[in-house]
Amino acid sequence: MMLEALAKELAAHPSIRGKLDIAASTKALGLSAAAVGRPGDDAAAIKCPEGGWDLFAGEGFMTQFVNDDPWFAGWCGVMVNLSDIAAMGGRATALLNTLWAPDVATAQPLLKGLKDAAVAYGIPIVGGHTNLRTTELNLSVSVLGHARQLISSFTANAGDVLIAAIDHRGHYRPRFDNWCAALDAPHDRLRGDYELLPLLAEAGLVQSGKDISQGGIAGTALMLAECSRCGFDIDLEAIPRPDGVEIGRWLRTFPSFGFLLSVDPAKATSVCKAFEARNISAVAIGHATDNAQINFKHEGSRATFWNYGIAPYLSLAKEASHA
Repeated sequence: MMLEALAKELAAHPSIRGKLDIAASTKALGLSAAAVGRPGDDAAAIKCPEGGWDLFAGEGFMTQFVNDDPWFAGWCGVMVNLSDIAAMGGRATALLNTLWAPDVATAQPLLKGLKDAAVAYGIPIVGGHTNLRTTELNLSVSVLGHARQLISSFTANAGDVLIAAIDHRGHYRPRFDNWCAALDAPHDRLRGDYELLPLLAEAGLVQSGKDISQGGIAGTALMLAECSRCGFDIDLEAIPRPDGVEIGRWLRTFPSFGFLLSVDPAKATSVCKAFEARNISAVAIGHATDNAQINFKHEGSRATFWNYGIAPYLSLAKEASHA
């Protein structure tokens, strides 16, 4: 493996570099990590006077993805939002969708995907906005949820163990780096898997992590590190992969169920066992450091994937506390 070449290839990949757009929006809106809801987390967390946090998140989809695979895009509208809520240690309560399409017939597969996923995950779609007079198909979906105890992107600390928890029971969808392990799963298993994250948070085992999103393990580790103002050394030999998947693709893959968790070393075994009890791969793949680098390690070699101290990624900082 040419480690330096792999690191450079990933740092230049569109799925990694797409997250750089976030900084432009937060700058234009005057937002920072100290803003209400803490931009940079997987969902906005609003403290409730009676205890816990209300959670609010949303996803907009790439036009090409929606038009190439509208049913799956609808399914993902549900799935990725529920993942964002779980990543915060929460439970989702309801979804809203916004749909654009040229006519009813074009919208039908997308709407069916939304409905099928909502039934599978047991989450109500309570409304939204529909426009059937546009030139092309597109979708955004928002979600509400609640957390008793938070998992946050801003609480990782040097010395933590970095755990990758990913469901390998799936396959890639055509043309994209989307690993789907949900479509053939029993509905009760899907719902139980998302319950793991709030249970781990409420047990005091996990307080820091992120849903593995577009950008995969590499990009998500970078976002988690920059928010928490730490770094990560990631051991590529420690990362389990589905059969036949090469490491570069797996590092940028967007899994249907995948989380990076930065955990106290004393709690890492218990966390991994909780996922393994549900047949989900959960492995320590590295550790948090006190610098601004995401480094890859392999067979004694080391290469820097990204240094956010030199090249900021989200341009958000560890400036405030949810507590």
